[in-house]
This record gives sequence, structure tokens and C-alpha cells, in this order.
Amino acid sequence: MPEILAFKAKTVDGREFDGATLAGKPTVFWFWAAWCSKCKGDAAAVRDVAAATTGKVNVVGVAGLGSGDAAMKNFVSTYKLDSFPQLADDKGDVWKRLKVTTQHYYVIVDGTGRELHRGPLSVSQLREKIGA
Repeated sequence: MPEILAFKAKTVDGREFDGATLAGKPTVFWFWAAWCSKCKGDAAAVRDVAAATTGKVNVVGVAGLGSGDAAMKNFVSTYKLDSFPQLADDKGDVWKRLKVTTQHYYVIVDGTGRELHRGPLSVSQLREKIGA
């Protein structure tokens, strides 16, 4: 298993999540905060990308940066993001593991855990990266 996927976390809805389940497929980690206007603006597009790539690409939301449980749950509900995992990472464990310090940020890895992209992306850039 790739080292980058060697983590466990809780989802926004309280379930256990094991990063090891992501191994073998490309994965998009989307780091968001409930108060982030850019995150709100891109939420529907990320949801659509996740739906369009089901079974081929893992998409995982990672909430944090002081969002708080109620705000995270509200964000997921408002933007209908419950069709793919949303990690509740207010302590920043996954953020630290993937060396992320800001919201509206993506880390994309291939099926072996090799990093393909790190940084912000526009919606069109995200779709382009996933298509590649």
C-alpha cells in the first residue's frame, strides 16, 4: 500500500474511513473548509466529477481548517456531497499527512500513490487532470 494512503479518519457522518481502500485507483483529494467561498463555488463541479468517474477515480473531500462538525455536515448537505467520502479533519491529521496548509486545494495521486498534482485547480483544470 502506498505510504500516502496509510491513514485512518472519520467521515463527516461519523463513519470510519481507511485510506488503504483507495489503493489501486487514481485519487483526487479535495481539501475544503465550510466557510470558503471558492470551495462553495466548486462544490457542485467536484460532485459532478466524482459522479462521472465512479469506479475509475476515487474522489475524497477533506474538510477542516476550523469548519467544525455542524458546519461540515451543513456544507455536505447543502451541496449534496454525500455520494463520495467527506472526511472530518478539523484536527488536521490528513492535511498534515498530505502537507496541505490551505483550503480549495487538490492533491491527485495515481493508483500507486505517486503524486500527479498538488495545488489549486479551476473546475476546467480539474476536469482536464481527471481526463488525463
